[in-house]
Amino acid sequence: MKDLTEHFVSGELVFDGKLLKVHRDHVRLPDGSSGAREYIRHPGAVAIVPLFDDGSLLLERQFRYPHRREFIEVPAGKLEPDEPHLETAKRELLEETGYVAAEWRRLAVIHTAIAYTDEAIELFLAKKLRKERAVQLDAGEFVETLVVPFDEALAMVRDGRITDAKSVAALLWVRTWGA
Repeated sequence: MKDLTEHFVSGELVFDGKLLKVHRDHVRLPDGSSGAREYIRHPGAVAIVPLFDDGSLLLERQFRYPHRREFIEVPAGKLEPDEPHLETAKRELLEETGYVAAEWRRLAVIHTAIAYTDEAIELFLAKKLRKERAVQLDAGEFVETLVVPFDEALAMVRDGRITDAKSVAALLWVRTWGA
């Protein structure tokens, strides 16, 4: 097999935002020529499939500004510095939904847009759910929760009501390889 590695030569930080950092690197390509690569660094995230004992699923509805519309999604959130993925999942589930789970299982990792970001989202299954407290959202965050049968959530994927990549991947993962 050919070596397809692109080697870093130099780089610069183009934009340093609160969440995202945009980089432009100059690289040596496999054939010896040079090229430029622009990409977004992301701190990483988790997504949770919260499954009730009766097989229903806890989802969220929220407005996503880049698309100027509401989306139905599984609960999710970004990692805090040095926070383990499972702890992030537990924190986000509690903050966004008010629920805790007695059983947790890591499902997989997905890379959301490999051409222009290093974002990786760890997917988790949460079971044995219990309402712990009221929702405590971050400032500027507005989320509504809804409970739907798992098969209805799959139908929402099929008919385009759920299009968010992390939610589609997480739901199909559980459907394909089990809860």
